[in-house]
Amino acid sequence: MSRLRTTRRHEADRSCRYKRKTGKERGFTLIEILIVVIIIGLIASLIAPNLIGRYERSKEEIAKTQVEMLSSGVLSFKLDVGRYPSTLEELIKSSDARWRGPYLSKQIVPRDPWDQEYQYKVPGEHGPFDLYSLGPNGKLDDKSAKSW
Repeated sequence: MSRLRTTRRHEADRSCRYKRKTGKERGFTLIEILIVVIIIGLIASLIAPNLIGRYERSKEEIAKTQVEMLSSGVLSFKLDVGRYPSTLEELIKSSDARWRGPYLSKQIVPRDPWDQEYQYKVPGEHGPFDLYSLGPNGKLDDKSAKSW
């Protein structure tokens, strides 16, 4: 029995030796940390402008898609009622007897990605109706989504 206890004690001593810290503990030096921070900063400076540009382009694409969806609703209204709606709200609610709407699936007129209302004119300057977003600049320019 004593021999068994001695063997277990030697095994415990050996495992403790391996668990003991060998030599001086070492952490990261200030230089190593600074190098990692610089590398992360360089990577972020290369990636961030690309992501921001894609985000703005995606807003423009959303606006174009919404203008197409609203235009389809306006054309469906015209086919059913025989005239173009005077406002976009008529796509959701109208007192006309020939109205078969709502012509928008979510039953709300969406706002553009820049939280502005879509501009709608009947009769339009570029066709029977003009439907457009003022875009990120708040004015009609090449970044605006248009129905013409």
